[in-house]
Amino acid sequence: MLSFPFVTRSMLFRKEPNGVTYRVPALLYLPRTSCFLAFCEERLSPSDSQAHLLVMRKGTFYRNYVEWEDMHVLGTAFLSGHRSMNPCPVYDEFTGTLFLFFIAVLGHTSESYQLVTGKNVTRLCFICSTDEGDTWSPVTDLTQRVIGDTIKEWATFALGPGHGIQLKSGRLLIPAYAYHIDCKECFGQICQTTSRAFCFHSDTHGRTWRFGEAVPGPESVECQMVSVDEEDGTNVLYCNARSPLGYRVQSLSLDDGAAFQEGQLVQRLVEPRNGCHGSIVGFPAPL
Repeated sequence: MLSFPFVTRSMLFRKEPNGVTYRVPALLYLPRTSCFLAFCEERLSPSDSQAHLLVMRKGTFYRNYVEWEDMHVLGTAFLSGHRSMNPCPVYDEFTGTLFLFFIAVLGHTSESYQLVTGKNVTRLCFICSTDEGDTWSPVTDLTQRVIGDTIKEWATFALGPGHGIQLKSGRLLIPAYAYHIDCKECFGQICQTTSRAFCFHSDTHGRTWRFGEAVPGPESVECQMVSVDEEDGTNVLYCNARSPLGYRVQSLSLDDGAAFQEGQLVQRLVEPRNGCHGSIVGFPAPL
């Protein structure tokens, strides 16, 4: 008779009695050390504007269970006067370096305020670790170096949410989306923005970063990406994104995220009322 492993469910982040809430999780599996890294926003309340810091839990994967360590705050994942949001980890298999990207938003400024005024107060940041998350580097703000003056064309932007990936070529990819400003009229107020998914990428093992062209349309927001590898060594990058149009949007890139083809609304992938995280994480099945 066949027997199946009994897999227990673990609650990694739980709302606290004082109202502190944990939202927007990201999960990464490191095959080298058979461990999981789980990240999350720590918020003073469920509101986006009350996000505060980032937290992490590390779990060791044994044959049929995961042993989780206690949660701790990532003290260096922080810009003074900003709140840390949208943790998005990616692991470089070639160098053993773990990058944790996130956005830092000024004070309690809401996303809706940025969309209405066009005043982008969001920064692109990361910290990194070379010991599987036991210790972390100081924060690096990449906004000016990577995005530059293009930031003026975005009402705001964010990452993932979820995790990044590494292609067989070594390229590191961080999924992202931005609200492009279409017009500035109506007494200086923003009349229209269009959201589009894209990705930041590095071909230098994280020393330098760039961003590619966005999915042309239809509108796409939070996204995740996966590489579909063929037997002949070629690959196609697949982007799956949330959309305000009721269905998920999918798009393909034939050049590792430098540009994407026109997106498609997939009517079989109905968007849940409050959106869907959309993460895909692979790891060995329990024995």
